[in-house]
Amino acid sequence: MSRISRRTLGQGLLATAAVACTSAPAAQQAGGDPIAETTAGKVRGVQQGPIKIFKGIRYGADTATTRFQPPKPPVPWAGMLDAKSFGAMTPQNRASGGASAALLNTWAVPGEPMGEDCLFLNVWTPGLRNRKRPVMVWIHGGGFSYGSGAALGYDGTRLAQRGDVVVVTVNHRLNIFGYLGLAEIGGEAYADSGCVGQHDLIHALRWVRDNIEEFGGDPKKVMIFGESGGGAKTSCLMGMPGAKGLFHRAAVQSGPFLKGVPQERATATARKVMEMLNVTDVAGLHAAPMQDLLGVYAKLGPLSPSLSPVVDGRGLPAHPFEPAATTVSKDVPLLIGTCRTETVFVFNGDRWFNLTWEALPGAIQTYMVKADGAKVIADYKKLMPEAKPADIFYDITTKIMMERNSIHIAERKAALNAAPAYVYKLTWATPVYNGAWRTPHTLDIPFIFDNVAVSPNLTGTGPEAQLIADQMSEAWLAFARSGDPNTKALPDWPRYGAQRRPTMQFDLPPRVADNPAGPALDILRDTQVWDMTA
Repeated sequence: MSRISRRTLGQGLLATAAVACTSAPAAQQAGGDPIAETTAGKVRGVQQGPIKIFKGIRYGADTATTRFQPPKPPVPWAGMLDAKSFGAMTPQNRASGGASAALLNTWAVPGEPMGEDCLFLNVWTPGLRNRKRPVMVWIHGGGFSYGSGAALGYDGTRLAQRGDVVVVTVNHRLNIFGYLGLAEIGGEAYADSGCVGQHDLIHALRWVRDNIEEFGGDPKKVMIFGESGGGAKTSCLMGMPGAKGLFHRAAVQSGPFLKGVPQERATATARKVMEMLNVTDVAGLHAAPMQDLLGVYAKLGPLSPSLSPVVDGRGLPAHPFEPAATTVSKDVPLLIGTCRTETVFVFNGDRWFNLTWEALPGAIQTYMVKADGAKVIADYKKLMPEAKPADIFYDITTKIMMERNSIHIAERKAALNAAPAYVYKLTWATPVYNGAWRTPHTLDIPFIFDNVAVSPNLTGTGPEAQLIADQMSEAWLAFARSGDPNTKALPDWPRYGAQRRPTMQFDLPPRVADNPAGPALDILRDTQVWDMTA
């Protein structure tokens, strides 16, 4: 497998899942639309059943004139602004084809605008100013490349109603606009450029701190959570001193992020971008049209993974979980886990579902940097005697690409002996495509948002999917309330520790298993996968 295809796999596994959703019938609030007053001005939302929804609230100023620089507060406005439609998503090249076409119905709201004026967030709440509810701030997926908080699968209506919580989703800068490391080129004014996408998220969390009581939320009970790239951004925020105290629980779903991009590689990438644009300084980068920057980003190939958070000694002073867990968020409880066969999201279709024993060694040898692929397969056959070649392929690639690093984060978090870590694994298999999809990357999203009734393309239409949603959404809600995901519907879920390594397996029925990944990870101990930040 080429480096390009390996890059595609890495980016695909950090992709968002915007599963198609429909909306509950709208019902106008007695006395008119809901109105809230933010620190920058008043906004008018809509009433949808029992939930008040505010879309496209500005939390930062237009970034078009401050490219590659930290966010600024929004300019206050007079009068009333409508918050009834989503704000623009950040400039991006949207994913298309492949797994996105096969597994998902849609990536975003049709006609969603795009532009550098993109610092907007959305709020779903059961009530304004009437109590202090837990706040769940969702960070969208799409790697560090693309995505939007307006994606239809992230509709917070059902979750807000089910748990009496406030749900927030956020847009922020991405790709070349959010993670171009210019510190060694542009000087002090651009010292934070390699992490401005993360600084946008911190800015949004400050908005939550300063405004969420108006929306019925508790600024002292904020949970950040995200899947895929959103999980990676959550992992990164845990190592950023600027985010300390702005969130109080964190959930990393299929998106472990152990280490950032070294400054020297970030600088090399920035120089390459300037060369491709035929500019010689940061002023030239500012003058370049948005589409030209996107065109360069599309052509970067193997360099594009370096456009992710940079270890700059400032906003991100060190790798968040390498070689040890960050102490910045040592007092923040962590919920972390994966889906059983994450890589179905990338490797789907009959070619992969019907792998033969003869083709299997070649399919996985990419990951056998040190190990003997044939021996790994032979050991796996002993571990999974009933498995088909595709089962072994998906288990190996999932563990190497996603599960192993998630466990590393849990181990290192637990080693701090401070706030707990809880580990889970979604093992229930979706019935779609006659069960061939197994348990793919993104399947957890409709369960956690309790949106399975309107996402049959991913979960199927049977009653089992709703039972899994009942398990997972209630666990996430409990975690948002208390930092402990235990509920009456689940068996006792102990905090993670090196002796037992307990893992909640979401299935029918749910069960806790001690160190379920251990035997396979022992087989894979000497395997390596392409390092996206090396």
